[in-house]
Amino acid sequence: MPRPFDNLRGQLVLLIVAALAVAQTISLWLFVDERGLAVRAALGFEAAGRAANVALLLEEAPESLQQAILRAANSPLVRFDLSDIPAVDHESHADDGAVEARVRGLLGGANDREIRVELHEVEQGIPPMPHLAPEMAEMHLAMMRGELSAIEMQLSIALADGQWLNVGTRFERPPLQWPWASIVSFGITAAIILVSACWFLLTRLTGPLLRVSRAADRLGKGEAVDPLPLIGPSEVRGLTQAFNRMQARLTRFVADRTRLLAALGHDLRSPLTAMRVRAEMVDEDETRESLVASIEEMQEMVDATLAFARGMASSEVYETVDLKTYLKQLQADMIDGFTLDTANSISVRLRPQSVRRALRNIIENAQRYGGGAEVTFVHDAEYVQIRVSDNGPGVPEAELEQVFEPFFRLEKSRSRETGGTGLGLSIARTIVRAHGGDVALTNRTEGGLLVTVTLPLETEPDQQERNTS
Repeated sequence: MPRPFDNLRGQLVLLIVAALAVAQTISLWLFVDERGLAVRAALGFEAAGRAANVALLLEEAPESLQQAILRAANSPLVRFDLSDIPAVDHESHADDGAVEARVRGLLGGANDREIRVELHEVEQGIPPMPHLAPEMAEMHLAMMRGELSAIEMQLSIALADGQWLNVGTRFERPPLQWPWASIVSFGITAAIILVSACWFLLTRLTGPLLRVSRAADRLGKGEAVDPLPLIGPSEVRGLTQAFNRMQARLTRFVADRTRLLAALGHDLRSPLTAMRVRAEMVDEDETRESLVASIEEMQEMVDATLAFARGMASSEVYETVDLKTYLKQLQADMIDGFTLDTANSISVRLRPQSVRRALRNIIENAQRYGGGAEVTFVHDAEYVQIRVSDNGPGVPEAELEQVFEPFFRLEKSRSRETGGTGLGLSIARTIVRAHGGDVALTNRTEGGLLVTVTLPLETEPDQQERNTS
């Protein structure tokens, strides 16, 4: 079962979506920080503007009206007071002088006036500002118990008469308001659009790659593959064009070598026939019989070579067959028959005549050298194994692989009745490997030989196209 995001298209979509999410998260964090600075500056400048206006009124009004002006300017969260000493005892500014510049600008821009500013965040749990009414103090404490961040500003402005206008204020930075409905709808819409666009673009990339992959697999099994269309990005078109060229060269190479082998075997028939005629003219019986036997053996090898060449050049089409029914038909067609033990069945895609020939060679070997053949098959999600076992002497361990070499025979008598030509297993393995499988030999612990024919389980090409699109 394929794992999620195991293919290139899924991984690229996941990577793009993850990168977009990280970028949006960083942007949101920066937005929140900038928003906090903007809110702090706005509230601070508003209090600084009020302080500058009050300072101007105090300097222009008679002394008798100063207290009235202070009472009118006071509010629950901003307090004004006249004093002989400044409330801020230092001249450094935590806000880089922004509030001082604001006040100085409203006061006419004179540089000889001393203005002191202290601006800092208030720790949670700090008592409310002094001089607040009881109800305002309770409200202020309620606000301070929340998650709001409090900012406290102390401002001291030197007046013309030598007094100081001390201003104290405390304000809360409003929390970030999350419009969840808008955020969710935006996220879903953006995700749908992004995934759809990525899916479309990546399909143009992965679609041709999948076709090349399937075509390469079919070509390796000897199937006829039409040239692939040149679609997709330039790199993918280049890959497809290279595959088409490789396929044409391999097909031509195999066809040339197969025709050469077939032609060689065919051309040998004429001189062998002439040799047979001349051998029959030999007077001495023993010599004549020896020559005829050798010529007949050569003739049989030529015939087997031609059959091997025809098998390599086979253009038989693939078919999907029911394996149990297929083996029962093979059992009925063979004269000696064999024991067939199948509890279930499965569909396999193969070249029926070619695989029948391979299985017939293996089963006939078991009947000839092992006293009979028993055929079973098992399968998993990817492969089916057809097992042919016998009760014969088996094969020496050192020769389990060597028996697949052309014209190799375990039986050394050179008799055609007992030794064959030594091409049966070679032909069988060639056919099975052309299907993407293999043939393996093992000696059974209870005696005899076990031949395992492994074939891949796969759907038809058009079904694969539908499954991956």
